[in-house]
Amino acid sequence: MRRDDAPATARPLFAANRALCDHADPVERLWQLVTTVREFRGDAHHAVLADEGLDGCEALVLAAASGRVPKDTMREDRGWSEEEWAAATDRLRSRGLVDAHGDATGHGRQERERIEKATDRLAGRLLRALPEAETEALMQGLEPVVRRILAADVLPFPNPIGLPHLDEPVRRDTGF
Repeated sequence: MRRDDAPATARPLFAANRALCDHADPVERLWQLVTTVREFRGDAHHAVLADEGLDGCEALVLAAASGRVPKDTMREDRGWSEEEWAAATDRLRSRGLVDAHGDATGHGRQERERIEKATDRLAGRLLRALPEAETEALMQGLEPVVRRILAADVLPFPNPIGLPHLDEPVRRDTGF
């Protein structure tokens, strides 16, 4: 993959992390490369959320309301006050995205899925530079590693980063 295949334009978190990928130690280098790829997707996600008119707190409330992240701890984990969380919930309720109990409505769940698909489309640029056979081989090669991590039962579901469980469908159209 060439550097041009992963442009830093409008991707500040990715750009900052890519500049740190020069570790001599192979484990440190791999860790930083994985972090950099994650931030490439993170920057895409922020762009989609902004385009959808969702601020940071609203995005987290909707993610929690739809079960993507833990509802009972997300507010505190991310440092939002009860008042800020309640105000964001009210704004989402006025848009028909959450109900009176703070749970995602059908429209809210559809919106979350649309946000994830748009994020995947933008982030998928990293894998589009690879031939399809190489992308598929990469995904197949990572699956046993993911299964071993899941078998260790160290990741909670739902989790603070919204990582889906392996039993959930993998979106092969984008590689994410």
